[in-house]
Amino acid sequence: QVQLAESGGGLVQAGGSVRLSCVASGRTLSSYRLGWFRQAPGKEREFVAQISWSGGSTYYADSVKGRFTISRDDAKSTVYLQMNSLKPEDTAVYSCAARGTLATTYGYWGQGTQDTVSS
Repeated sequence: QVQLAESGGGLVQAGGSVRLSCVASGRTLSSYRLGWFRQAPGKEREFVAQISWSGGSTYYADSVKGRFTISRDDAKSTVYLQMNSLKPEDTAVYSCAARGTLATTYGYWGQGTQDTVSS
């Protein structure tokens, strides 16, 4: 089992930056693909970014490409989401997730952290 816990959300002005962290416990993250998702009020959860188990490959939603950066530090069992040039439409609950190498879906999820961008 992998337990995930996010932190770093809060209130930020448009154009500002925030770094979210997600710490894993229970197992090492080195063999897991990691991702960030978000859910805005009244909307479905959407994919934000993912990083491969080696850290050598990343993928982003078009809405955040060029502004957000996902990274991982397996020694700290932590995955990060650096969010720059934030917009009010980035306001959401952000959750991290882990996916085993043989899994077809993300099977482990954190509780999420709220990030609010004011205009």
